Amino acid sequence: MHSVITSDGRVLAVEEYGVPSGVPVVYLHGTPMSRLARHPDDQMFIDLGIRLITYDRPGFGRSTPQPGRIVADAAEDVVTLADALGLSRFAVFGVSGGGPHALAAAAAYPHRISRVATLASLAPCDADGLEWTAGMTEGNQGSSVAARRGRDELTARLTQAAESPLPLPERDLAVLGQPEIAAMVQPAMAEALAPGVSGWVDDVFALYGLPWGFSPRSVRVPAHLWHGELDELVPAAHSRWLAERIPGATLVTDADASHAGHFAATRDTLTWLLTG
Repeated sequence: MHSVITSDGRVLAVEEYGVPSGVPVVYLHGTPMSRLARHPDDQMFIDLGIRLITYDRPGFGRSTPQPGRIVADAAEDVVTLADALGLSRFAVFGVSGGGPHALAAAAAYPHRISRVATLASLAPCDADGLEWTAGMTEGNQGSSVAARRGRDELTARLTQAAESPLPLPERDLAVLGQPEIAAMVQPAMAEALAPGVSGWVDDVFALYGLPWGFSPRSVRVPAHLWHGELDELVPAAHSRWLAERIPGATLVTDADASHAGHFAATRDTLTWLLTG
């Protein structure tokens, strides 16, 4: 791990995987997750010649909290760490709750970011014409209601969820139970919540309760979206909504995949990112 200091004095905790001299790709982790989250096969990054860069979003792991942050704020953090690492141009991709943050960076810095990809991304909570919670698990629907009621109620809900996690859909549990995936997810989750739930609350509040601070229509770099049609955590309608609004975006759906199916889609996504 190494640290990057932002212009307002915050610490961003950063990890790198793959080839140090490879093609730089910045990965935006899911919610709640940390810089330790990525596809568990680190050899994949080496085989593809990728320098994978991950970081803890504010309040997760060892990154300084940023109370009141919105999705759009991630763009400056991404470019700050890119500057610190000497990256003039790079690709970004995000999984689940990281998807909107990857799109934020692509929208704000098209002259720095070559391509953007998302796996099972959320759409904005104020998306016109989208029934945002339709098809979601009861747990995520409840978090949406709590976020709309305010940060205090959301904090109480996620504090309870950290102590007594709600069950995930069986398809996702089957994927997450694979030994190599479990060996990555468990420490990545533990690191995310080591300082408490405040980072999780900030992330969910930004995603479930607040406008993003930018329009998907402002994403002007090549964009690739993937989603599993059996996703009950973030329904595929979210990526369809995004694909209809991001200029020139491509959308790939998998009829047999649930939310955790993003692990199987990672290699193809990274390969697409490398073609830019």
